[in-house]
Amino acid sequence: MSRRCELTGKAVQTGNLVSHSNRKTRTRFLPNLCNVTLQSETLGRPVRLRIAAATLRSVEHRGGIDAFLAKANDAELSQNARAIKREIAKKQAAPAA
Repeated sequence: MSRRCELTGKAVQTGNLVSHSNRKTRTRFLPNLCNVTLQSETLGRPVRLRIAAATLRSVEHRGGIDAFLAKANDAELSQNARAIKREIAKKQAAPAA
């Protein structure tokens, strides 16, 4: 499992830790990933994803996982998230019976 947010694509970054004496050592900055279960209103079932904490705030701000995926760029999404997005779009396009 890679250290990458499934919704925004946020991943590991590298950089320098700089000491007071200006000595530089390489380091990795890891994203704050959380395993979460989000409730999809369109699908009527929970969806499990591994997303960054900041992304979780963005999902709540946009009004849930359905609204977030509707606006999301497919290039940033993981395969699992793209499949969920297609499933939601298909369910919304079908006439309500």
